[in-house]
Amino acid sequence: MTSARLPEDLEYRLDVSAKARGMTKTECVKEAVATYLAQEEEEKSSWELGEAYFGKYGSGDGGLSLDYKNRIKEKLHAKYHSH
Repeated sequence: MTSARLPEDLEYRLDVSAKARGMTKTECVKEAVATYLAQEEEEKSSWELGEAYFGKYGSGDGGLSLDYKNRIKEKLHAKYHSH
């Protein structure tokens, strides 16, 4: 069992809402908590949100992530040793 103290304004709004819906305040709170928890469980991670876009605009070169250090070294060498 859980109890919560609500500020007066929130308690009043809950009371009005419960009466308008023909429910008890307890029923309204249970429904609200269940809805909140369901939404939290549905939230996706950053990976899940962007998964459809990862690799979508690739270069076609599958080795970029494997040999990036060598590519950088080559570019720097070409830039600073070409005189």
